[in-house]
Amino acid sequence: MADGQARVLQGNEACAIGALAAGVDFFAGYPITPSSEIAELMSQCMPLIGGRFIQMEDEIASIAAIIGASLAGATSMTATSGPGFSLMQENLGFACIAEVPCAIVNVMRAGPSTGLPTQAAQGDVQQARWGTHGDHSIIALAPSTVRECFELTIECVNIAERLRTPAVLLMDEVIGHMRESVVLPSGDEYDLTHRAAPEEGMEDYCPFGECDAEVAPLAAYGGEYRFHVTGLTHDAHGFPTMVPEEVDWKIRHIVGKLESRADQLASNEEFMTEDADVLLFAYGSTARVAKASVRALRDAGVKAGLLRVRTIWPFSQKRLRELAPRLRLVVVPELNLGQISGEVERAVCGETRVVPLGRVDGHLFVPDDITSFTLEEATS
Repeated sequence: MADGQARVLQGNEACAIGALAAGVDFFAGYPITPSSEIAELMSQCMPLIGGRFIQMEDEIASIAAIIGASLAGATSMTATSGPGFSLMQENLGFACIAEVPCAIVNVMRAGPSTGLPTQAAQGDVQQARWGTHGDHSIIALAPSTVRECFELTIECVNIAERLRTPAVLLMDEVIGHMRESVVLPSGDEYDLTHRAAPEEGMEDYCPFGECDAEVAPLAAYGGEYRFHVTGLTHDAHGFPTMVPEEVDWKIRHIVGKLESRADQLASNEEFMTEDADVLLFAYGSTARVAKASVRALRDAGVKAGLLRVRTIWPFSQKRLRELAPRLRLVVVPELNLGQISGEVERAVCGETRVVPLGRVDGHLFVPDDITSFTLEEATS
């Protein structure tokens, strides 16, 4: 596919191709609208590369399978949508505390519950961050183009492998089902990251120990090293502990290894922000509409700009804080009732006014929705 030729691809197709390019060799999943095309394509392609595809009985089993496969040395992934993502939360927490690398794709649809299975939404943003209980951190990436579905799937797998963590790709239904003409980058245009393995013959292998690299190497189950894995808070060897110092270090470690890299993990795009005093903050399909709104606002005499984030979690505060002192307004359009606007407000620390603009009827914004709302707020 990476031969320099333009192709018309669906976002879900680009995601599956990105997973193959990233080295995913185990996929377990259960069909669910609007993500099913990912599983369908993986079921066709995995046998061709010597990988394994399993259709599980449900989403609970799906994430359990990719965790087990990852511990055995596979690069693993699953894909789902809102109701299935809800079912995965307990095992997502297990992957966090056990530091098991795996990628989870959530093609968001309108909810709660069954909701609108074929309609767009961005209502799982806070669920991705806080869906599983306890203190933890998470990586969640949000593409806005079909090519980004390819690129950010690779990035999602890379981060999971490098930092030994579950990583989430948050697409909304429009991005998953949208088709665009894309030219996929060749293998020498992107880097792949593989988990660090323990040195051969290591006498005292500590799968969860503090080390110079901050993230301990991970041996494959069934190989040279035997080690214990548990969802209980555990010590460096993986055995349950209630020693306060060890518990404290463990929780701070699984949070800190992502939060300390927030600026490094942050990925965003700016459009006309050089002189902007009104900022639109958006992600996913909404950012595409917001870009058109920026042009319309400029035509109306408003100095508008767009900050589009590809990394939702850890939340990128640095650029917002840099822009905030010269802004008089930030408008946050989302296909929900304001799930990320609170994070924006916290980031700007009172330096400017933040106004959410939500839509939850299953339909996309059109440019005039955002333009008219912003004009009204900017002149009020």
